[in-house]
Amino acid sequence: MIHTVLEDDSIILRPTSVEVDLKAMEHNVRQVRSRSGSARIMAIVKANAYGHGLLRTSQELLRMGVDELGVAFLEEGIALRKAGINEPILVLGGMIGNQVTHYLEYDLQITASSLFKLQQIEEVAAAAGKKAKIHIKVDTGMRRIGIREENAAKLFDAALASEHVELAGVFSHLASSHAKDKDFTHRQLERFLNVLEFFPRHGVPMPVRHIANSGAVLQHPESILDMVRPGIMLYGVYPSPEVERPMELLPTFTFKTRVVFFKVVEQGNPIGYDGTWTAPKESRVITLPVGYGDGYMRALSNKADVLLGGKRHPVAGSISMDQCMVNIGWDSAYVDDEVVLIGGQGEETITCEELAALCGTIPYEILTNINTRVPRRYV
Repeated sequence: MIHTVLEDDSIILRPTSVEVDLKAMEHNVRQVRSRSGSARIMAIVKANAYGHGLLRTSQELLRMGVDELGVAFLEEGIALRKAGINEPILVLGGMIGNQVTHYLEYDLQITASSLFKLQQIEEVAAAAGKKAKIHIKVDTGMRRIGIREENAAKLFDAALASEHVELAGVFSHLASSHAKDKDFTHRQLERFLNVLEFFPRHGVPMPVRHIANSGAVLQHPESILDMVRPGIMLYGVYPSPEVERPMELLPTFTFKTRVVFFKVVEQGNPIGYDGTWTAPKESRVITLPVGYGDGYMRALSNKADVLLGGKRHPVAGSISMDQCMVNIGWDSAYVDDEVVLIGGQGEETITCEELAALCGTIPYEILTNINTRVPRRYV
């Protein structure tokens, strides 16, 4: 279950927080809307809304005009329903049989990816006297979940013949829509459109078609069908450094903390676990109450900068679970001074893309690693 106790009211209890800029988020939603025309928008809010806070972010995105929500797991969908959200929610991840009852209880749309899973859904729905809403997932090249395109017609036939199943949508997922090389995305889209020919060929209504994720919305407008599924772009982050940028996205995420201790470290003295940093000269070092237990990754040790007083200062020593240290040279700092880990301060900015490059990972991981013990504040 996703808890809400570390949102807004807990800010006064902890000096470390994530600040979510709702005005920037609304700007990003408008940009997606302008790019997508009449297509519905399914906002992807999985993984705690990319670190922004599942419940409040979902409520705000719906207020901003998105049409539906997409999550990865059943538990996320249940949490949204318990929070009073009534709009359509699709669980994009794989399903196991004993979950179907809960999908029906909470009116969550199910990803059906095989004949066997469809049969499970039909049997449970029949026993409950309900009708399950499904979206069929077609594997056009990702090779993760979904029925292969050459077998999709059998699953379509079975779904249309099922008495207790409503075929609400058909979708696929693009593996490299964010890449400079567009060939594989073109092949995937071609396969998907070919599979969809089943419906006019058999004279049956076309379900909602969706394949466009953030990368596709940005640089594959031909993939925008009946619905789009933007994720990271809603939060002001481009899905890769090489993706085309036909619209301006505004970052929505600031990760900040405050100084809790100040010390002078003499030349030659090591600090932190294993003494991975030694003062090259007498230096002022501050301690911050944040560490890898919050999602500020240990791989940033001795690599990342933070912002204090609008200036960059380097992390010094190994980041521990709950604390880390920063070398401020001979600058001044006081207990309770604000320090920015991701975001802007003065004329300087540290982006999640910068931290991702330092860690050898992607911005998605940086955002989603900031866990739920860090309070979220919405401004």
